[in-house]
Amino acid sequence: MEVCNAYSELNDPELQRKLFQAQASHDDPEAMPVDEDFCTALEYGLPPTGGWGLGVDRLIMLLTNTPQIREVLMFPLMKPLGSGSHGVGSDDSSSSSESDSSSEEER
Repeated sequence: MEVCNAYSELNDPELQRKLFQAQASHDDPEAMPVDEDFCTALEYGLPPTGGWGLGVDRLIMLLTNTPQIREVLMFPLMKPLGSGSHGVGSDDSSSSSESDSSSEEER
């Protein structure tokens, strides 16, 4: 189960400048030019940065030991109300295929 997304930022000015130059050297029209202001700011010092994002729905799944995210979502249309109701995503394909085959047999 995926609990959260994590990331870190590149804060080495020499490596970042080399990567910018490599990107700008290609004949890609969408490539950005070398951002010298950003590289200069990195030279002055960018503390190590990083982070992570944890959704409340996944936290609730973890705390309640729930195997499916559909069971913790607050949207009423995401899960069926009872055995006779058909919510969004409910599996009623077998009943529709059985009714189609029975109508074809009667013909």
